[in-house]
Amino acid sequence: MFDTDSLASVQEQIRSQTAAQAGLFVEILRDARALGAEVRAIQPRSATSISLVASDGGNNRIEFNPFLLQLIRVVDSYGDELFRDVITPSLDVRRLGDRHLDEKTPLGRLMTDLGVGSLPELSPMLPVQPKNAGWVLTYRDICEWAILYDLIRYRDFGTDTLIVRDGLLRSKIFQRDLFVQMYRLLRARIEELAVKRRRDVFLVGLAKHSKILQRYAMAITVAGVFPPGTPCFAPVPLDIQRKVYQWEEYVRPVDTGEPSFGEDPKFNIGRMYLVRFGRQSGDPIWTVDLLESQQGRAQEIFGCLLADALDGFPIPFYPNCLQQADHHAQVVDFDLDILRDTLADAVRALVDPASRPALDALQLATDVARRRYE
Repeated sequence: MFDTDSLASVQEQIRSQTAAQAGLFVEILRDARALGAEVRAIQPRSATSISLVASDGGNNRIEFNPFLLQLIRVVDSYGDELFRDVITPSLDVRRLGDRHLDEKTPLGRLMTDLGVGSLPELSPMLPVQPKNAGWVLTYRDICEWAILYDLIRYRDFGTDTLIVRDGLLRSKIFQRDLFVQMYRLLRARIEELAVKRRRDVFLVGLAKHSKILQRYAMAITVAGVFPPGTPCFAPVPLDIQRKVYQWEEYVRPVDTGEPSFGEDPKFNIGRMYLVRFGRQSGDPIWTVDLLESQQGRAQEIFGCLLADALDGFPIPFYPNCLQQADHHAQVVDFDLDILRDTLADAVRALVDPASRPALDALQLATDVARRRYE
């Protein structure tokens, strides 16, 4: 603990350094007030909502040292499992990609449509010889994008449908401009559904946390950007995004027609908005990306999303379809215990029968320690 003199000194330093940054807060407040000029009220509409979510990688680690497995699942808001795979960090990445191509999985179809013959060609973060286990999480994200692509590209829709992704419509895990190529294929399919099937399919990416909100949340509250009384939304101008995000190609969306002074836009297929689904000034604000080609229908899309967000539980005013998908995707409790025991049994089968009692004792000690600190 601080003594009295030290505490007073630290408090004075805090006040001094905060005052020194007053200019920054004035700038942020000015940007927030500029957002207020573009705020629009949300008018309720109706559409079927479906969400995709990949379960958190940390929850799905199945470990019995030195063996480590990663269970990857992509589940929708109805509880339907759209993808499942069990991999290990030591897996041959090329063979993994070959399996998807041979079995014509959603990821295999995406690779074929983009004209790539291996996972390293699809993502620079999936190298032939990975140096660490981080590639597994990239693989999980790639699988989620592949399922989203497959859902829109190869499925017919009986009603107008709003597809909600957990996270913004931006990604830096694809090689070259493959992310933009995927967007153009999605856009073509959405336009085809509208003309031939008379069905509107909307794609939205919603983030619980974002750098934009980290920087501007307090200023938005102080400036009263979103007035109480009605759900509302506002577009986030590119110049504000540039103050927050380092990479221009992550900020600039495709199809803007603007000249490119650096790398062409290749990490972003969305247009960013801030939205509040509640009516009160203290209700949560979320960062949302609409598909670039659908930004002109923002009012309609947010109107469709409003009804689902009003039903959100346990997180208030957060789309219920996302919450349901996340609930179904988690591998916890009894299911996780069964999978851990399965791994232990598989390891036990590799051990000489005379040594199995020692292995069982090790497993018991490990389980007791794990449960003690969970």
